[in-house]
Amino acid sequence: MSLSGVAVPTFVRLLGSLSGFLDKAATHAEAKKIDPAVLLGTRLFPDMFPLVRQVQLASDFDKGTTARLAGLDPPEYAD
Repeated sequence: MSLSGVAVPTFVRLLGSLSGFLDKAATHAEAKKIDPAVLLGTRLFPDMFPLVRQVQLASDFDKGTTARLAGLDPPEYAD
């Protein structure tokens, strides 16, 4: 079993869960008439990054790790 064979399915599950979480947050924001930007800027604790940065870090980690395991330079996308 390869490291990428273990890592990539884990990343797919993680990003799928994160996508589901964000869908639920969007539905909640719409139902409660909350600006989605407010939720994206929210921190669970004062010394944590806001949600939008947490999502960026999770996706950057996954794409970077996957690229490096494949022997490639990680792709760069605008945040």
